[in-house]
Amino acid sequence: MEDDLRRFALLFPGVLRIPPIEPVPARLAQAIAFGAPGYTADQLRAAARTSLWIFAVDFQVDHLATSRAEIADIVERCERVAGGGSAAEGDSLCEALACLREDLSASPAFDELEPVWREELRRMLHAMALEWEWKDHLRRADRPPGADQGGGERRPPARPVPETLDDYLAIADNFGSAWVNVVHWIAVDDPVILTNLSELREASRTVQSILRLLNDLATSDRENEWDDLNALRLGADEATVRLRMDDLVRCLAGRLEPLRATCPRGAAYLEHQLKFSQQFYGSQSDYWGDLPDIG
Repeated sequence: MEDDLRRFALLFPGVLRIPPIEPVPARLAQAIAFGAPGYTADQLRAAARTSLWIFAVDFQVDHLATSRAEIADIVERCERVAGGGSAAEGDSLCEALACLREDLSASPAFDELEPVWREELRRMLHAMALEWEWKDHLRRADRPPGADQGGGERRPPARPVPETLDDYLAIADNFGSAWVNVVHWIAVDDPVILTNLSELREASRTVQSILRLLNDLATSDRENEWDDLNALRLGADEATVRLRMDDLVRCLAGRLEPLRATCPRGAAYLEHQLKFSQQFYGSQSDYWGDLPDIG
């Protein structure tokens, strides 16, 4: 799987082979494989490639875009390509997304579930855009009165940052795992899973919120250095975050209990995904490499 991810990255070096993403294929291949036992590499390829692409769009939004207009453009381009439109020549990010869409369309389940795939992608992109808004608000709050707001751009007030963990978790879709899971379920085209897809998506979103907080705890030092947003930066202490994760784990158990009988493979997939991430982030691991000087 790592070899496939590196081959995929070679097709789009401008967005998938930048320094912070260089170590990701090896770490991601391990996460996908250990989080989904019982599946073949072919069955996991779509989810793995999609996961790698998320790192690319996340880097574009978080570290390359400098204005709301750029963020809106990224979102618009990606949504257009997700809907079947062509990527503009030289737009490697969207060319890679078009490749993901084309590959996934080979699954018999794609025709029916394309709207679900697009919805999850849309949720992720808009959550990333809102995260940028919040970060911009924090940056401008730190500037002295009258300081330049960036290239002379006249900006309306940014949306206020979240005041509670629930507010923050409302954009947990920026993590992207719910979209990746839908990709996986479309790719494997398991009729039992597809019959229970609605319930699995609800459970998947709970897992995603847990992963968002696990990531925040494990990578807070790096995210502070990179000026990224996390629960701790917004004022929550570690004890509060861990209590919220405990609540979410109990919620997940309730969601998975009936699925263990009706859809055991789907439930097991989410459980393994969570267990791997608990171990991975519990050792203070991270997927990213070093951030280059982009100033």
